[in-house]
Amino acid sequence: MKKPSPASRSKARRFVLQALYSMHMTGNTAIDVFAQFRQNHDMKKVDTEYLRGLLIGIDAHRAELLALIKPKLERELNELDPIETAALLIGVYELQYKIELPYRVVINEGVELAKQFGAAESHKLVNSVLDALARESREIEYKARSG
Repeated sequence: MKKPSPASRSKARRFVLQALYSMHMTGNTAIDVFAQFRQNHDMKKVDTEYLRGLLIGIDAHRAELLALIKPKLERELNELDPIETAALLIGVYELQYKIELPYRVVINEGVELAKQFGAAESHKLVNSVLDALARESREIEYKARSG
């Protein structure tokens, strides 16, 4: 089996963001939303295993992930836009559970999601929170990359 491309992973993250938003709006489960997305969207160029893994993992660890995000914010969690929350959940999950991904890739992907789907300044918040968490959770990698 060939290795998934970065583009197929980026597309998976876009669908995860949309799925998390859908779950927020409808209250549907991760499994239901995943099944719905597979049925209603062209997934030929999407790493669907990564999409499923992220969605299920984020759903399973949501409280823990939000607890990591909360101290990095200058406002309450419930004041975040659902898109900001979704982009942060994806990034924090990847920082914690996808150690094989360089932290800079995780931050960049989160920022791009916020730029594409979020409000005008959302990407700054996502960048700030993910960077702060990368300093802690990926301290050795962070110091090595930062010089």
